[in-house]
Amino acid sequence: MRLVLATRRSLLALAQSRAFGRELAARSPGLVIDELQVVTTGDKVTNVPLAEVGGKGLFTKEIEEALARSEADFAVHSFKDVPADLASTFVIACVPRRVDARDVLVTRSGAKLLELPVGAKVGTSSLRRGLQLSLVRPDLVVAPLRGNVDTRLRKLEQGELDAIVLARAGLERLGLAARITETIDADRVIPAPGQGALAIECRAADFATREILSILSDSESEIAVACERGVMKTVGGNCNVPFGAHAVRRDGELHLLAFLAAADGKNPRRIERKVPWPGTVEEAATWGREAGRLLLEG
Repeated sequence: MRLVLATRRSLLALAQSRAFGRELAARSPGLVIDELQVVTTGDKVTNVPLAEVGGKGLFTKEIEEALARSEADFAVHSFKDVPADLASTFVIACVPRRVDARDVLVTRSGAKLLELPVGAKVGTSSLRRGLQLSLVRPDLVVAPLRGNVDTRLRKLEQGELDAIVLARAGLERLGLAARITETIDADRVIPAPGQGALAIECRAADFATREILSILSDSESEIAVACERGVMKTVGGNCNVPFGAHAVRRDGELHLLAFLAAADGKNPRRIERKVPWPGTVEEAATWGREAGRLLLEG
């Protein structure tokens, strides 16, 4: 059997897609996987912050179009790039085991977040990261930063910035974990919903492909991400809103941290909740939506 995998062209997208493809082929005797590289809107527009380009879907729209045209059979996305609502013709058929969801700080000097000098320039185009960093260190200057991981690291090395904030998962998947200066605790900077997780998408009616993909799905990761995305669905989280949600399993319970502020950064608030570990994805999503309503009321 031969399947075509659709992916973005960035080094990170290729690395995580090919790693998934290799594991899937190893678990599916006789399966051959071809690759279709797709340029998305988010890849084309790199000179302005994502919040000014549009909401979720910037890195998935063109890939879904390729799926719809049957040019590809499945796609590998970073789950944090996937909109809260999928078209009924698509389904997330697999959520592989999630890696570390936290953000990291990379600095030129080796200084950690609390050690950076007053007025240090920190690069990120994420409203979520920028605002939460400012709440910890109001004296820092948050500067917009777009581009792939290599571009961001190069701007740091060239002295344009004193520090940058990235997802730990991306650096790990690129073999660049040694560049990390500090992993930021999730209770200090709450990650984006789905960060560290992959979403394997295919056509809803393609049951043969869905069955093959499902062998690599991890139920704990599915439930945690479903909870986070339930919060996102309620609060309308996208690139235009500073919003984070992070769910983990701890002592048989689901622990959730979530953060929300207005688009201009005003009225920041957060909640922390825990419930017995959900038995299903649907239960986790429902609980996430309820937590989202509490966050909105706060």
